[in-house]
Amino acid sequence: MIKGIKAMIIRGDLGPGDRLPVEKELAEAFGVSRGPLREGVRALVLLGVLGTRRGSGTYVTSLDAARLLSPVGFFADLHQPASSAHLSAVRRVLEVEAVGHAAAVITDEQLDMLASALDEIDHELAGAGNGNLEAVIDADNRFHTTIARTGGNPVLAALVESLVSRTFRSRLWRAIHERGANERTQSEHRAILDALRRRDPDAARIRMAGHLLAVELSVEHQDEGSADHIEPFG
Repeated sequence: MIKGIKAMIIRGDLGPGDRLPVEKELAEAFGVSRGPLREGVRALVLLGVLGTRRGSGTYVTSLDAARLLSPVGFFADLHQPASSAHLSAVRRVLEVEAVGHAAAVITDEQLDMLASALDEIDHELAGAGNGNLEAVIDADNRFHTTIARTGGNPVLAALVESLVSRTFRSRLWRAIHERGANERTQSEHRAILDALRRRDPDAARIRMAGHLLAVELSVEHQDEGSADHIEPFG
């Protein structure tokens, strides 16, 4: 049944926003009973392919990258400490490519958005006890996701956001346990922004790679057997 609906979408019989045929028609078309049909529809709803509207029926969603790639974020939420280094390595590969794309097309307005996020971090770090770390982490995440979106590749942006936006606890761990981590991270952020201001894709990639490689190395040196182990992200 799932394969059948997928085939209908691929063929163009169903497109974003289209309403599915009534249950009876689908069951007859696929040669299944209504029970398995409903289970298949529920699975596709969870995957973001279909959506239901009360009293109206079941529709194909917009099929945008962020929706369809949301299971990646679910995996990131549930990953075990042993896979932390692997996740951070994937994030590094994706963000290095994303920042290179961004450097070629970034606008002054987008540069101002990035600078604003870093200024917010500076303001918080200047406060007593490193200020509000939640606000620092939020601005840090906003810096990275804005860069990813700037490049104009929605699939790449969705993958980056799936990894970055779910690293609150890990970023908090690093801020608390690694002396000077926030200041080093901020210096690396400023270097990335400087490369973007110069519209230099190669320099931007190098700066981002160095920034996230430091994160990766920090992950590798964590005690994975610790009960409170959380992989640090930058």
